[in-house]
Amino acid sequence: MIFLKKYTTAIYILLSGSLLVSCTKSFDSRLSATYGNDKSSNVQYFISTVGALRNYIYVDSKPINGAALTSNTLFPSIGYGFSVPTGMRSFLLRDTLTATTQPQLSFAQNMEIGKNYMVVAYDTITSIKQKTIETPVVIPNDTTARIRFANFVYNPGVIPAVDIYSQNKQQNVFTNVQVTDVTSFIPYESGRADTFYIRPTGTSTNLQNYFTTPAPAGWRDISLIFTPTLRRGYTIVFRGGYRATTSTNATVRGLSVIANY
Repeated sequence: MIFLKKYTTAIYILLSGSLLVSCTKSFDSRLSATYGNDKSSNVQYFISTVGALRNYIYVDSKPINGAALTSNTLFPSIGYGFSVPTGMRSFLLRDTLTATTQPQLSFAQNMEIGKNYMVVAYDTITSIKQKTIETPVVIPNDTTARIRFANFVYNPGVIPAVDIYSQNKQQNVFTNVQVTDVTSFIPYESGRADTFYIRPTGTSTNLQNYFTTPAPAGWRDISLIFTPTLRRGYTIVFRGGYRATTSTNATVRGLSVIANY
């Protein structure tokens, strides 16, 4: 009887383990397969535009978001994107206020079958622009994650290219990234927090912002503490106003992280 109990328990453990592995593999396979399927593509929309307050997205004249989008907002905020039929599609981003100084941003984009995209609105509300970036979904077969870097900070004058420095690695992980550039994904250690800093290319000086709260006031490095999850992909975005260096300024420059898949 004791032997039968142990035998039954062993079978249960083996089956439970197999089910867990099966679910994990199935999840990753399903994720890869549904990120843009045979009938549609997948889109994320990030509002990096300085001063944006009431932005709404339309695809082929159909409204996509419910709540208004402001600067430094990702849509959708939960999940990894919204589905868009493939083919040439008409996109529109607009502020709904009648007296707005933000012109409508309209553009056509060919959405290819099974592909994934991130659309970034950038610059300022009086001169709004967009860039559509393809997001290749490559799920690692090991325990790493994947990260890339995008530079969408705003400045009316010339902005120096930037590097992104890793505290863990004690070196730059991306270098000489110009404004509106988006790097390729690179493999990155998962499950371990890292702190990333922004530096003007070729220097060892971290860019800083002046914070008045919480006390004490002072200059602090622009940084992002981030723990990548295994087998997931992320975009780190440098955004805000390059000249805005105080925490009392709504357009203060900083770093954001977007989970792409």
